[in-house]
Amino acid sequence: MAKILELPGLSGKTVVITGAARGQGYAEALVLLASGARVIATDLAETCPATLANAAAKLPGELHYAQLDVTSETEWAALAKFLKKEFTQVHGLVNNAGIPFRGRIGEIARADWDSVIAINLTGSMLGIQAIAPLMRKGASIVNIGSSAGLNAHHTVAYTASKWALRGLTHVTATEFGPRGIRTNIVHPGYIETPMTATAPAVMRDAQLALTPLERTGQPEEVAAVVAFLLSDGAAYVNGAEIPVDGGFTSSAGVKYMSDIIKASQQKK
Repeated sequence: MAKILELPGLSGKTVVITGAARGQGYAEALVLLASGARVIATDLAETCPATLANAAAKLPGELHYAQLDVTSETEWAALAKFLKKEFTQVHGLVNNAGIPFRGRIGEIARADWDSVIAINLTGSMLGIQAIAPLMRKGASIVNIGSSAGLNAHHTVAYTASKWALRGLTHVTATEFGPRGIRTNIVHPGYIETPMTATAPAVMRDAQLALTPLERTGQPEEVAAVVAFLLSDGAAYVNGAEIPVDGGFTSSAGVKYMSDIIKASQQKK
C-alpha cells in the first residue's frame, strides 16, 4: 500500500462508495477517510471487511459500512432511506463497483453480457437515481470508467459497459448541472488490483509496451484523482473525462511504434 494522501475540502463530507471492499474502491475509501470525510462504504459482503475496518480505525474520517448489490433497485432505495434518516444529505457518490469479463464478440454468452451490463452500467444509473435526491449544490458524482471505454478493447461486454457509462456521465452532468451537482468520469488504465491480478502475463507485458510511463498504476493514484473531483477544488469541473493510465490512451499505440522505429535506427 502506497502512502495515503490527504486532500483538503473533504472533511465532514458524506460520500458513498460502491465496491469498496478491495482494489480501487478500498483505496478511494482510505483517501477520503484520511481527508476527514464520512465514508459510506458498500459492497456485497454482509459485514465490513476486517482490512477496511482496521485501516479506517487509524484515520480521522468516519466509516460506515452497508451491504449493497448495485443491481438491486430495492437495496439502493433502502440505502437512500438510511442515509436520509441518519445524515440528511450526501455530498458525494463514487460508482466504483464493476466486474471484468474477457469474453470476445462472437463468443460471449447472453447471461454473461447481461451480468456485466447490470453491474457496470445499470448499477451506476440506479445509484445516481437513488442518491441524487439527497444531494444539494456542491455535491459531486464520480463514475469509474476504464481505458477500455476509450478504445476498442477486446472484452466486448466490459468495453461496451464503460463506453455507455461515459454517455451516462455526460447526461447526468447536463441534467444535474443546473442544480449545482457535478458529474465526472475517471478512466483507470492497467491498475494493480485483484481484478487485474487474474489477467494473463502477456496482457501485462503488452500494456507496458504501450504505456509511455512504462509502468502499471496503483489504486492510490486513481483514488487521489477521484478525491480531487469530490473536493471543492474541482468546483468548476463538470462532465470531464480523466484518464489515469500513464499516457496509454493518449499515445494510442504510437509509443510502441516509436520504440520499434528507434530500435531499428540504432541498429544501423
